Amino acid sequence: MNGRNVINFDNSAGTYPKPAAVRQAVAGALQKVGGNPGRGGHALSMKAAQQIYEVRRRAAQFFGAEIENTAFAPNCTYALNMVIKGLMQYGGHIIISCYEHNSVSRPVYALTKNSGVKCSIAKIYDDTGQTIAEMEKLIRRDTLCICCTAASNVTGRILPYREIGELARRHGIAFVCDCAQAAGVIPVSIDDGISFICTSGQKGLYGPSGTGLLISSGEFALSTIIEGGTGATSGELVQTPYMPEKLESGTLNTAGLIGLGAGLDFIKSKGIENIRSHEAALCGYFQRELQKLDVHIYDADKERVPIVAFNINGMTSEETAAKLSEGGFALRGGMHCAALAHEALGTSGSGAVRFSPSVFSTRQQVSALIAYIRTIM
Repeated sequence: MNGRNVINFDNSAGTYPKPAAVRQAVAGALQKVGGNPGRGGHALSMKAAQQIYEVRRRAAQFFGAEIENTAFAPNCTYALNMVIKGLMQYGGHIIISCYEHNSVSRPVYALTKNSGVKCSIAKIYDDTGQTIAEMEKLIRRDTLCICCTAASNVTGRILPYREIGELARRHGIAFVCDCAQAAGVIPVSIDDGISFICTSGQKGLYGPSGTGLLISSGEFALSTIIEGGTGATSGELVQTPYMPEKLESGTLNTAGLIGLGAGLDFIKSKGIENIRSHEAALCGYFQRELQKLDVHIYDADKERVPIVAFNINGMTSEETAAKLSEGGFALRGGMHCAALAHEALGTSGSGAVRFSPSVFSTRQQVSALIAYIRTIM
């Protein structure tokens, strides 16, 4: 199947197609922005640094943060590792949710094996009050942070991240929020009580792959897990203490980040609520049609970002995804790099198929997918 003819309903992994403005921004950066930002006082370096500063400013504004607390990362996984290990590398206790992506659960697991970190996994209930009460019971004297996703990458279920942020604030501990599925779809902000927002650039922010953000409230300092060239205080062997360079060792992805800036502008022009409304309408239509068939839908009655996770009875999720791919539809089957979430859903053995549209998806495309699903059942 020619990739150009495939309809992408796997936008939770990476939005495609990208807005024209993003493609143009990346191409323009490769043609016109040739310097290494922050590495020298010559014109090429200064021009690149100015472009990166403008993207940083727009990202800070988008998430309600200060510019100096807005750092770039290669992806959300990298950002989460930097925060989790930066907070926990000397031990302590961390609370995570049962819906976490492996980008949270794996570094935490590694710390429990190598650094004496203790971990508690909080169950997420239908009742927000019960969720917060149970999570509060897990807080100990040595608890340093709560880390959880704002929205599940498997089912799209939105967790009570604002209430969790308030809980963390009351106890004086950090709240690390994985916003990979939420950013650009629901309005997440440092003002929601979040200490660290970690997110990718290539998903709901419509930027290129290889881009991400690590945004801090400035209340909690991180130990570095990577040191190196930063431009600032280059004459000293000790890593610079100044943010955001402290967390940005090495050369930044200049073209990718300029593309991310264009993605942020695109979302602002469309409006987050308009984007979510469009995508949610497509998910609602898809779910209603699926419910007429012999399928199981997960978290069907929960508040979600625009994702529908399902299985066709009698098929594995991988078989379903493979058959859909043969028909020209890209949906992801399997475990979605989220072992804990699938354990919570009872799908550890089967995985699930994930449908996730974008702002560019159409009702006609969804109708074609539904018609094709009927032919393979």
